[in-house]
Amino acid sequence: MAQTEKRTGDRGTREIVAGTAEIRAATIDIVLRAQRTLAILTPNLEPDIYEHVDFLDALKRFVLAKSFARVRVLITEPERAIRTGNQLVQMGQRLNSYIEFRNLHQTLRPEIRAYCIGDTNAVVYRANQVSRKGMVATHASDIAKLYLSEFDELWQAS
Repeated sequence: MAQTEKRTGDRGTREIVAGTAEIRAATIDIVLRAQRTLAILTPNLEPDIYEHVDFLDALKRFVLAKSFARVRVLITEPERAIRTGNQLVQMGQRLNSYIEFRNLHQTLRPEIRAYCIGDTNAVVYRANQVSRKGMVATHASDIAKLYLSEFDELWQAS
């Protein structure tokens, strides 16, 4: 298993995560911490993260327990996700009042980052969407707001 480096301070907890299992666990933790919103930027609805039963259960609990829950998913390579199908998409079809999908506009597709942002205070971030190494920050509104601002711009452009 990959090593995890952890730093805690006044600005929250920041960890380096590596490997699919750690990234998935950190993403599930973000979902469990969220109170109102999730913003996900993903290349193709990565099934090893977003189709895993633990993630889907946490997401379902989030949207059904929070009356104002909103999940936005921005997909950078929708062709693959459409071709293979995905349980997250199926959940989104059933819970379409809470979960919305958009394809990243083709001119913006060189975007290589991937992340999941919970509210405005927690994020799992990978600088390269195909990498299985990244960072998770909790109680870190400065970092989360930075990526949420980027996400909002991409969302509006798509």
